[in-house]
Amino acid sequence: MDELTYEREYFSRGYAAVAGVDEVGRGPLAGPVVCAAVILPLEEEKRILGVDDSKALSAKKREMLSEQIKDAARAFSVIEVDEGTIDAINILQATRLGMKRAVEALSLPPDFVLTDGNMTLDITCPQKSVVKGDALVYSIGAASIVAKVYRDALMARYAEEFPEYGFEHNAGYGTPQHIQAIREVGICRIHRRTFIKKFWDGKVRISPANT
Repeated sequence: MDELTYEREYFSRGYAAVAGVDEVGRGPLAGPVVCAAVILPLEEEKRILGVDDSKALSAKKREMLSEQIKDAARAFSVIEVDEGTIDAINILQATRLGMKRAVEALSLPPDFVLTDGNMTLDITCPQKSVVKGDALVYSIGAASIVAKVYRDALMARYAEEFPEYGFEHNAGYGTPQHIQAIREVGICRIHRRTFIKKFWDGKVRISPANT
């Protein structure tokens, strides 16, 4: 994806700082949902080639692009919403909260916000949701890459603390290995209890982290 169609359209209407916002991690059984917001320059010579939906890119390509995006961005932010909040308010509201916080955390306040999917945020500036925005909108795709690289690295660190679940491979998603581990050793502190009711018997993994 190399087009800046949406950003340039709103720039032509007088919006000087258009932010793209996306999330990663709505579906996993463990770990936070991570939201990122990015404001990128619109000059042709500063365009980052290869930006796309993070799921369409290899891990190596994502990592390279994430660094390029953060280096080039006029502003960017990354926000985690933890499993306790997800359990308390549900994943949809947790995602909305994370996106709102990501927008508010930008060092350059945006005057227009583009979000992926069909998500309306509780923010004061104008906004527009774009279905499949991570594949269609440059700044949303960039936000999806930054969020994905951040969350994958976070889950790899959690894998060192909780090696039974294979977080370094599944990033907290419900793979057969992950589900079997929950059945055998119980859950750990980063599991979303509202997501694992069907195959969790109430057992909690015994470790220093749980004591």
